[in-house]
Amino acid sequence: MPQQHDKDTGGRSGPDRRGFLARAGLAGAGAVIGSAVPFGPGAITSAAAQGTGSAPGATGSPAAPAAPASPPAAKGPQQLSYPGKSDKLVLLGDRPLVAETPEHLLDADTTPTNLFFVRNNGQIPEPPTDPETWRITVDGEVEKPLTLTLAELKSRFRPVTRFLVLECGGNGRAFFSPPGRGNQWTNGGAGCAEWTGVRVADVLKEAGVKPSAVFSGHYGADPHLSGDASRQALSRGVPIKKLLDENNLIVWAMNGEPLPTIHGGPVRLLVPGWPGSVSAKWLTRIWVRDKVHDGAGMGGTSYRVTVNPMVPGGKPDEKNFRDLESMPVRSIVTSPANGTRLPAGTRRVELRGAAWAGDHTVKDVHVSLDYGASWQRADLKAPRNPYDWQRWTASVALPSDGYFEVWARATDSNGVMQPHIAGNWNPQGYGANPMHRVAVLVG
Repeated sequence: MPQQHDKDTGGRSGPDRRGFLARAGLAGAGAVIGSAVPFGPGAITSAAAQGTGSAPGATGSPAAPAAPASPPAAKGPQQLSYPGKSDKLVLLGDRPLVAETPEHLLDADTTPTNLFFVRNNGQIPEPPTDPETWRITVDGEVEKPLTLTLAELKSRFRPVTRFLVLECGGNGRAFFSPPGRGNQWTNGGAGCAEWTGVRVADVLKEAGVKPSAVFSGHYGADPHLSGDASRQALSRGVPIKKLLDENNLIVWAMNGEPLPTIHGGPVRLLVPGWPGSVSAKWLTRIWVRDKVHDGAGMGGTSYRVTVNPMVPGGKPDEKNFRDLESMPVRSIVTSPANGTRLPAGTRRVELRGAAWAGDHTVKDVHVSLDYGASWQRADLKAPRNPYDWQRWTASVALPSDGYFEVWARATDSNGVMQPHIAGNWNPQGYGANPMHRVAVLVG
């Protein structure tokens, strides 16, 4: 079974979750329990080994085949191929283009642009000849509607730079059982980049928000997948209180470079802590409204979770749904990579990871090596600024050689802890945040 090697992991390697489960005949096994996987090349788990041959001393022998059979082609994940992006990203869809980042590639404090996940809802628009002339309109329930070019944004408002987590609303969807509709994200629909732009609140202050303002509607230049110019690919918004949060930005730079087209360049909205769908790419308009926005991607079960828990797989009652707002607490193990093999006799493993919690901070991260029977507190760093993720480390003793799973759980500032499994099922699979699990083999 082939392993993936990546220079960014210091030589650590391991089979991808989906690819290994498919090859081992265990596809779907991680849908409920998280992302731990059986171990790999040459090793056969007990589940995969059952029924694969005769036990010692068994009588009789299987009939010989007429000719040697070729092994079935391994079905692993398809990798992304896109200019400026790492080919280690896992392609989840090509229409629209969607790709996630394996957890071990999120091991840096700041996510490199080439490793940042990709989520589109429509077609990718053509980049402008002159980005400085790109125009954004702010209108609706404001005293003075504005139309600003990128050059004017840069010259009229004070620029700020922040480390902010951006996360897809469907991150974790693959862990629901039965599956939710949509791209089957594991934990890789998130990243933390350094963003530069201006505060949305500063722009709205100049426009003068009226007391009648209730909600916003965000619009981008991405064409609908159908090519119909009268249809929006996506247009979501947030309550006015969230819109005025001083941490929201209109950004034009990512990790110190002009914002790439694939990530919404030349200008995008950044509303950290909430589903990435409200952070419109290729931003053209912020419409301040006197009622809840009704654009594409609003209402029904889109980007919404249940008020009262529903039966998994049951028929949804739209009156029982509310918008997904602050993203749930999540922690990931970024080192060692899932499937790492350590030399025989290794008795300590150094762990690294990241944790974040939507509008909140992370209070604690704990790790376990015995399937949750006991837990050890990790060392947790403070965020560099609000809405940054928090890096954590732990040094864990290994009692022997053999197979181990590293479990990680985070607890947010309100005392809410990650669950063991993905709960609060909803038909489009939002809000799944089970504990992350990675497998290591010693010897």
